[in-house]
Amino acid sequence: MCDIVIGNMKYRRILLKLSGESLAGAGGQGLDPAVLNRYAKEIKETSLAGIQVAIVVGGGNIFRGLSGTGKGFDRVKGDQMGMLATTINSIALSCALRSEGLEAELFSATRLEPMARYWVRDDALALLERGVVVLISGGTGNPFFTTDTAAALRAVELGASALFKGTRVDGVYSADPEKEPTATKYSRLSFDEALEKNLKIMDMTAFTLCKENKMVVVVFDMNRRGNLLRLVKGEPLGTELF
Repeated sequence: MCDIVIGNMKYRRILLKLSGESLAGAGGQGLDPAVLNRYAKEIKETSLAGIQVAIVVGGGNIFRGLSGTGKGFDRVKGDQMGMLATTINSIALSCALRSEGLEAELFSATRLEPMARYWVRDDALALLERGVVVLISGGTGNPFFTTDTAAALRAVELGASALFKGTRVDGVYSADPEKEPTATKYSRLSFDEALEKNLKIMDMTAFTLCKENKMVVVVFDMNRRGNLLRLVKGEPLGTELF
């Protein structure tokens, strides 16, 4: 893989968290090839800038385990279905990345060979050091944990410089900006401030993991072209939690 470094980057290795819904585009369900291709191009630019990229994708566009409990699904089985949904999304994104000429390797928290390699931290680190984009599916491999928690766990395990949480809004607000136009945007927040203000950024398990391990979290708009590369170059976009 070509190793092109563009200027001085603020981050060396990032964990990018994407929601399953974001891959569905405007429809909210299934997979949108145009979105997959756009994200792949954004990730390619970042990877070619010399940044090591690991990715965790949610599965809410296919199945959300917690919501399934209200429809007759056992919570454990529902969460297992959600884990499989994250694998489907990750396979799709890995194909889009490879179509852009990037090396991409898919891991799973549970054994799914030959569709994905079983998660081994040291194997993933070795690939990242070679410039391979690493995708990690299957959540934590356990029920009752969200993909936000999985993203926080993998970011800490991999020694990422930051966890980038790509959303459809440009940061963290005092209220939902799609419902409250006068909501205030925060540029930087401590974890304690976010907890005090009861801001719904991640679930408490993910939040605590990041806080206790001093993992910086950056919430940003993934759908604006070029935002990912601008962030790793140090531009003050989105909201940084520390």
